[in-house]
Amino acid sequence: MQAIRGAITVDRNEKEEILRRTEFLLKEMLAANQIELGEIISIIFTATPDLNAAFPAAAARTLGLTEAALLDAVEIDVPGALPRTIRVLMFIDRPHALTKVRHVYLGEAKKLRPDLVCR
Repeated sequence: MQAIRGAITVDRNEKEEILRRTEFLLKEMLAANQIELGEIISIIFTATPDLNAAFPAAAARTLGLTEAALLDAVEIDVPGALPRTIRVLMFIDRPHALTKVRHVYLGEAKKLRPDLVCR
């Protein structure tokens, strides 16, 4: 099993924006790591407290992730933390391990872990 991190920021606390940006992040994570949907065991989604218009996990269902376990949670409300941020922790299982996991941080979320940014 391997874990892959990702994060993205959204401009507005609106359902369509949250789902659109989460779907974009997931597609980028899948492409960067050449992941097939059937390899995904589970995904944990977190959102900062200022994002409550939609569940980010709903975007995964639109991609066809109907078998993987999905969980949404709220991030700890730390003063000064990056606002309007969705984070993803994806667990995959495949016969061969990735030689290099490519974590994907997009938008303002690139500031969170510049040491892990590959895109």
